[in-house]
Amino acid sequence: MNLSDLPKEIISNFKINRFPKTNNRSLLAWSKADEFMVWLLKSNDLLDKSISIYNDSFGYLSCHLLSDKTEIKIDSKSQEKAITQNLEANGLEFNANQFVSLQANPSKETCAIAEVVVLRIPKSLDLFEQYLSQISSNVTKDSVVICSFMTKYFTKGMIELAGKYFEIVEQTKAWKKSRLIVLSKPKTIEVKPLLNEINSDFGVFKQYFGVFSAKNIDYATQFLIQNIELPEETNCVLDLASGNGVLAKQVQSIKPNVEIHLVDDSFLAVESSKLNISGDNVHFHFNDELSEFGYGFFDYIISNPPFHIGHEIDISLPLSLFKQAGKSLKPNGAFQLVFNNHLNYATQLTKFFKEVKETAKNDKFTVLTCRKPV
Repeated sequence: MNLSDLPKEIISNFKINRFPKTNNRSLLAWSKADEFMVWLLKSNDLLDKSISIYNDSFGYLSCHLLSDKTEIKIDSKSQEKAITQNLEANGLEFNANQFVSLQANPSKETCAIAEVVVLRIPKSLDLFEQYLSQISSNVTKDSVVICSFMTKYFTKGMIELAGKYFEIVEQTKAWKKSRLIVLSKPKTIEVKPLLNEINSDFGVFKQYFGVFSAKNIDYATQFLIQNIELPEETNCVLDLASGNGVLAKQVQSIKPNVEIHLVDDSFLAVESSKLNISGDNVHFHFNDELSEFGYGFFDYIISNPPFHIGHEIDISLPLSLFKQAGKSLKPNGAFQLVFNNHLNYATQLTKFFKEVKETAKNDKFTVLTCRKPV
């Protein structure tokens, strides 16, 4: 593969949109690193190979690299919806079976062997290792793995992890502030679940590599736990954006017999929460929305909502969740959430709740309790 040449001009015939939609015009649905990666595949005549795509947030890679031999690895439900939406919007035919959930416990029997793998390097190095572990076990010595990133996010850890799983690690020159890492000749490493174990004041929690807050229970969540206020009549609870399940676990410790639902956009997060909380009245949902529950389903909703997509801050994500939480909450129920002070969600929440009360605040975080859905 020729890694010395650089693109001169790249023209795309596809229109790619973000999902959910955002009013922030600075947030794009793809990067120059994505363009660079597609150009490299085209210039080296690799488009007719079997291709596995990892971490394609909105579908730029999937639209450009789609064929009947393309496999699209999915970790989040919103990612699957965004890619599907953009494939359909561009009139591209695909099979739903081409979407494959990232496995928490991968094996060679469940993963297809790819000739080419393309991977947008994620913000989390733990998630990067999760990808590399699974990829290295499901490619051959003749396969090629192309990883992309914007140069401002480069860390030495990227190269170190790549070298842990592949014999040959090469870099391209920078192009428009992006760069590619090309990997080949996978090392023989035992395929096993990659797990972090967190010892905390709230118990011991396990979670798969790539799930939010890998080394400890993040401070915002801790602050929310310290200020939980369950309504007197609490029979059905939602942990929204549940992560490893720590919030649901704390609610269960307060009311052991309550019905609890955990919803998260990340497949690895849902699988992690199953390691930490159990019971006949505990239910897990891999989803990015709440339509399955209907109006007035929950007495209490608790959340430390996400506001990042990779390196980008995108408040369209929590705003969508707030609106859905309002519809899913019973009239006498309560929605408690925590957030970084600079986000100032109180004004936005008044659009969905008649009562928005500050429960607790410190120099970094705010806990709000919202009641009476609009």
